[in-house]
Amino acid sequence: MKKFIALMLLVFICLSGFLTACGDKEPTDSNNQGSKTSHSVPEGDVTVTFYHTMGKNLRDVLVKYIEKFNKIYPNITIDEQSIGGYDDVRDQVITELQAGKQPAIAYCYPDHVATYLRSKKVVDLNEYINDENVGLTEAQIADFIAGYYAEGKQFGDETKMYTLPFSKSTEVMYYNKTFFDANGLKVPDHWFSTGASDDTSMEYVIKKIKEIEPTSIPLGYDSEANWFITMTEQLKTPYTQAVDNVADRFLFNNEQNMDFCNKFRSWCLNGLMTTQAIYGGYTSGLFTNTSTNDSGIVIHSYISIGSSAGATYQCPAKLDNGSYPFEVGIATIPQADASNKKVISQGPSICMLKQKDSKVNDAAWIFIKFLLTSPEFQAEFSMTSGYVPVLRSAYELDAYKDFFAGANNYKDGIAALSAKICMEQESAYFTSPAFVGSSDARDEVGKLLVSYISAAENATEAELKQLFTDAYNRCITLNQ
Repeated sequence: MKKFIALMLLVFICLSGFLTACGDKEPTDSNNQGSKTSHSVPEGDVTVTFYHTMGKNLRDVLVKYIEKFNKIYPNITIDEQSIGGYDDVRDQVITELQAGKQPAIAYCYPDHVATYLRSKKVVDLNEYINDENVGLTEAQIADFIAGYYAEGKQFGDETKMYTLPFSKSTEVMYYNKTFFDANGLKVPDHWFSTGASDDTSMEYVIKKIKEIEPTSIPLGYDSEANWFITMTEQLKTPYTQAVDNVADRFLFNNEQNMDFCNKFRSWCLNGLMTTQAIYGGYTSGLFTNTSTNDSGIVIHSYISIGSSAGATYQCPAKLDNGSYPFEVGIATIPQADASNKKVISQGPSICMLKQKDSKVNDAAWIFIKFLLTSPEFQAEFSMTSGYVPVLRSAYELDAYKDFFAGANNYKDGIAALSAKICMEQESAYFTSPAFVGSSDARDEVGKLLVSYISAAENATEAELKQLFTDAYNRCITLNQ
């Protein structure tokens, strides 16, 4: 009996200790991740490496704000490096991740980050955003344009934030306003004709242009991948999905997508349109061309769909008398369904990569926060680059309002006009799911569209379907 009482007493003591420990333990909240202060401005000298793609003009703006940053944080050195194009940054980061020598900050696209995540060295920015000491305020978060900010959560787990928007662009439609006005043409707002008199469809307009000027190639589209992906969004047809099974990630091989490719193929075969790959260069060159060929004919387009950040390249050079050959109009791209407007969102974001010394990551965050919450930086970068600000407050600055006020259809005001169009279609922006292999899908559908629409006129239906199958199979092979 004594042994039984002793045993029960021991159990009671252990149970009491367990309950006390549970009572003392602070409850966890999975939705309040990173809310406790764990980061601060680092002490001592710290160097932060930042990979980007900026040319001289934009780099000058960046350096100007780095100098402002160093007046506040003289101990933090920003080693900014222009690596080339976006793919060059991606390739170098992937190589350096394998060697453990990655930069602290890098320009990125969602597809790039999806690949970096395999290394487990991408920082969840919520750890810093929610930090009580160095985090973002609710007002600072609300200042980001919602669609741009949300891009950072598109990696399969919405509780994680892997990127912040740096500057953005989209696609817009440039058209020869002088030619359109002279010939009574309407600006197209949808792709395919619903009848013979549907004079606001792209199909109707490019056929009409070809009738007026048979030597022209009425429409040029710069990015084949963007065109294919945008059509799947507008038509709500399958493209990709972020799932574990590789075979189920790539959905673009279907009849619905073949249908719009067949329509574009008809346009191409009839000389109504071209793309960058088919033309052999940016189609803005075709749009602005005023030179004659060996036969004495000026071959150009009258509509060009390209990046909003490239507006100045869509303007022709001045004539000897100082005037422009034609006036350039800008409009939103055509839609397939007015109730489901979609326009691709592009432009660089920022990601942070883990460093051996946590002080470097803390310093990197302080710089990211300084740069990306500054409406002055956003406005100046936009006015220099043609990209649009990611902060609403940037649009309220007097300098940016003056920039907007100067919008016109010529080279000195075309960038501002492009930015205005971007803001008008803000609610239609989309991005595709980002996962390991999404970059391959983008590459493959771009090449697929080119090979499909430019295939020989006598290509059989089976041969054209095989192009889709081959593109799908390459995606699978690349991700096994």
